[in-house]
Amino acid sequence: MKRPESPEPVTMIEAIIPVASLIVLVGLSYYLFGDAGASGPNQVGLVAATMIAVFIGWRRGHSLASLGEAAAASVSTGIGAIFILFAVGALIGTWALSGTLVAMVYYGLQLLNPNYFYVTAAAICALVAVSIGSSWTVAGTIGIGLMGIAHGMGLNPAIAAGAIISGAYFGDKSSPLSDSANLAAAGAGVDLYRHIREMFLTSAVSMTISLGVFYLLGQPGDFDASAEVEAMRGAYHISLWLFVPLLLVILLAIFRMPPFTAIFLGALAGGVLAVCVAPERVIAFASAKEGVPGWLALFKGVWLALASGYKASTGNTELDILVTRGGMDSMLNTIWLIITALAFGGVVEKCGVLERLIGPVIEKVKSAGALVASLVAAIVATNVVTADQYIAVVLPARMFKTAFARRGFEPVVLSRAVGDAATPTGALIPWNSCGAYMAATLGVSTLSYAPFAVFCFASPLLTIAIAYAGIRMWRLPAAQIETATGAAAPPGDK
Repeated sequence: MKRPESPEPVTMIEAIIPVASLIVLVGLSYYLFGDAGASGPNQVGLVAATMIAVFIGWRRGHSLASLGEAAAASVSTGIGAIFILFAVGALIGTWALSGTLVAMVYYGLQLLNPNYFYVTAAAICALVAVSIGSSWTVAGTIGIGLMGIAHGMGLNPAIAAGAIISGAYFGDKSSPLSDSANLAAAGAGVDLYRHIREMFLTSAVSMTISLGVFYLLGQPGDFDASAEVEAMRGAYHISLWLFVPLLLVILLAIFRMPPFTAIFLGALAGGVLAVCVAPERVIAFASAKEGVPGWLALFKGVWLALASGYKASTGNTELDILVTRGGMDSMLNTIWLIITALAFGGVVEKCGVLERLIGPVIEKVKSAGALVASLVAAIVATNVVTADQYIAVVLPARMFKTAFARRGFEPVVLSRAVGDAATPTGALIPWNSCGAYMAATLGVSTLSYAPFAVFCFASPLLTIAIAYAGIRMWRLPAAQIETATGAAAPPGDK
């Protein structure tokens, strides 16, 4: 086979092949292995799809070295997410050791009603996420405690995870502190606060719909948590002091401390708290040999919880299941998944797969509704193919910017649609960094919680609906359209 001397654009068939291969392989993995696919089979499928994409890129004139560099560069964009995952694993381990996790469940069982748990969980996560602007931090702190409460109440973990994620992403896309909101505004060239105000319409309506669904999903009936509460009280010295690590993380997030730093400091605070309130538990967990100084045994116990998580032995099976978790090593399968997914995304982006698939769509759209629907579809496709939320914010915004200007829409119409679609839909895709993170942190597979993450699909659907209805589709003056695009203003949309 004679290869071209310089890279050529891929054909439509060549662009479809790697994407279709990925979907088929991951689908087959789920069929054969179920939820266990994330522990290796999905990663193998992603590597195989990457090699198919590499072959197509090589056939079109890209060198293997350049494709390898593209994969490595894409993986490097996920280093921040990987370190956050390590920090969350460490945090879960020390919070389980110190009793912070148990305290959250203990008070939650007494204060929260199972009839309204889902709607309450979504509302709590939404309020905190708006305050700190990070869905990952909310899921990795309050979300963990809420999942423990749901377990103690015997509630559906998939619905509970969906409620937590819905609330977390409401705050992530609606807070001026959110990095994805800032990125969407910057990508479209819009003032941040104008962008936030415009998104409030779709965010508020989508969250209202979500809360209504979670209210209807509440499980009526009497619930007696006395046995669980008594077991916790017997195994742990429960007090409000156990919430210090949680408050520390929230305060650090409010003051814009980077997520990894805030979460890892919260993990260290959990270890220090464990040494202060339950040194005997730390020493027992460390299984220190005779002659080992007490302070060194305490150090070993905290170190072990950070690395491998806490293994409880209270004698109560249900409580042990709840508390035995965490550790940096618990996140390794998820990190493996993110690395392989980002490598695939880097190769297909280098080959121009997305541009080839999306370009003809942009040229054919006629109405405002079709334009926004095409943008949302492109964003979802980018989240699927590149496995990265930030690329799904930046790349489609860049590709559709001229099309929106030619149609005469203000940049805020573009930024609103990007924020409504790119931020929440990543959590619905198993191999996307967001979906993988939420599954690993909350302990529920992405495909299990996705049908209940109401906000994550209500938000993009609503942004399409208001475009077709012509609601708040702000227009540029005709002169400004000509200045921005070099073309005359188009006729009104149908």
